[in-house]
Amino acid sequence: MKLDGIAAVITGGASGLGEATAKALAERGVKVAIFDLNREKGEALAAALGGVFCEVDVTSDTSVDAGFAAARAAQGQERILINCAGRGNAIKTASRSRETGEISHFPLDAFERIIQINLVGTFRCIAKSAAGMLTLAPLEDGERGVIVNTASVAAQDGQAGQAAYASSKAGIVGLTLPVARDLMGAGIRVNTILPGIFDTPLLATAPEHVREALAASVPFPKRLGRPAEYASLAVEMCQNSYFNGEHVRLDGAIRMAAR
Repeated sequence: MKLDGIAAVITGGASGLGEATAKALAERGVKVAIFDLNREKGEALAAALGGVFCEVDVTSDTSVDAGFAAARAAQGQERILINCAGRGNAIKTASRSRETGEISHFPLDAFERIIQINLVGTFRCIAKSAAGMLTLAPLEDGERGVIVNTASVAAQDGQAGQAAYASSKAGIVGLTLPVARDLMGAGIRVNTILPGIFDTPLLATAPEHVREALAASVPFPKRLGRPAEYASLAVEMCQNSYFNGEHVRLDGAIRMAAR
């Protein structure tokens, strides 16, 4: 797909992997719409890129509908959707306190919240964006659009405490091929990236010794992933029209340990 002049929506686009992807697409002439809950960062980024910011909660139909309506009014129907919005937590399925001996289990509302944001939120945006793409005239090879999702290496080797996060990301991997097949007749491609340990704003808050240990755990190169490297793969998935129905690890060959 030729990128110059088309429109894109990036969920979770105000920081981290989404921000890097928004910048990479804008550099290639794409009109970008940033969906995020952080208005301050989102508006600043959109202004810098000549794009538009929409305050969007991906767990809400009303919020997502309003975001797409605003983005399309400003920039036209998107041909690209990049799903980067997501959250995580770390809670064991069941455990006993070493101090008190008290037994507890993973609160189901906390489990459901991660599934709603990461998995249902991703699918909500996919379905609504794809419906909009169906209104577009096809380009070369009959292509109407492309969707790139963000899972995680935790989808395949989740660690202790990651039951909710890993299952939500595994769900994103699992929907990739069926949705690509659902949309093949419409000329809409669907792919998913599984990032490893990336240097995002969340990880930036970790103590330096923790960051160094995480970097050392990567086989090669022994460093944290750079958001620009995620963005590079996302852009390639958009540009390369034969890239479809795939999920790809981007992780420096890491395989996560049990804990």
